[in-house]
Amino acid sequence: MATLSEIRARLQAAETKGKSGGSGGENPIYPHWNMEEGQSATVRFLPDANSKNTFFWVERAMIRLPFNGVKGEMDSKQVMVQVPCMHMWNETCPILSEVSTWFKDPSLEDMGRKYWKKRSYVFQGFVRENPLADDKTPANPIRRFIIGPQIFTLIKSALMDPELENLPTDTMSGLDFRITKTQKGGYADYNTSKWARKESALTEEEQAAIETHGLFDLSTFLPKKPTDVELRVMKEMFEASVDGKAFDMERWGQYFRPAGMQAPAGAAAADVDEDVPVVKAPAAKAPVDAFGDEDTPVATAPVAKPAEGNKKAEDILAMIRSRQNK
Repeated sequence: MATLSEIRARLQAAETKGKSGGSGGENPIYPHWNMEEGQSATVRFLPDANSKNTFFWVERAMIRLPFNGVKGEMDSKQVMVQVPCMHMWNETCPILSEVSTWFKDPSLEDMGRKYWKKRSYVFQGFVRENPLADDKTPANPIRRFIIGPQIFTLIKSALMDPELENLPTDTMSGLDFRITKTQKGGYADYNTSKWARKESALTEEEQAAIETHGLFDLSTFLPKKPTDVELRVMKEMFEASVDGKAFDMERWGQYFRPAGMQAPAGAAAADVDEDVPVVKAPAAKAPVDAFGDEDTPVATAPVAKPAEGNKKAEDILAMIRSRQNK
């Protein structure tokens, strides 16, 4: 039986999460996908606190498993569960090993794409111009950004430009990035997003926020590596999803579950999709690729400052270009 202190801690965690996780509240993740068509948001990316990371982002690969409702629930709509792809750890992924064979049969290609891994990229930074009226800036204004491949390609292109002298994350000579949402063929389109032409310095308020809250180690927002048991559960869930079955909360809920669903009694924390973009209607059909973790860590103390000299910036830019060309 849980102690009183454990009960209080759990209730406090649930209350804190409820205040920070939904639309219209103080969400640490900036929901740019909720912009209306034609709107733009200006953001300023910041460095990763993890000095071992060459980039100012981390990449994650997730596999989406759709289920026809939840077992035992009446009028249950389709739910989505996301599981980590083992390619993130340079290991064989049991799900993709199966799915890759489907592409040999033209009739299975669409199904193969449905279950193939989806890439997304986690950044951090400030929102400098925000068109979302119901989005409130959290007490810690350093937000996280879940960026899909389309926007990421535009972000990366500037780093490959030989005329770029400073890192976009530089404190005094960095660049803002303008995310613009349009629509193409019924889908959200971000191809008109772009970097600012002029460099700018962080404001005193922004620098003070970094001093107060510190930067995040972006690797802490990646999913944990599945255990052997969890790999077997993932494979079983994958097979059930392909067979059109409902999600079995009693069987799998202690390991993975859809966003917003409570864990079975006595179960440990599971990996869930709490940070998956929820798009306000009406909206485009496939806004972005993203995933979320229920136990998202937060920075508890200042960890790093974004200030880097020009020589350091040049070295990092050269390393980024070298890695991207490999």
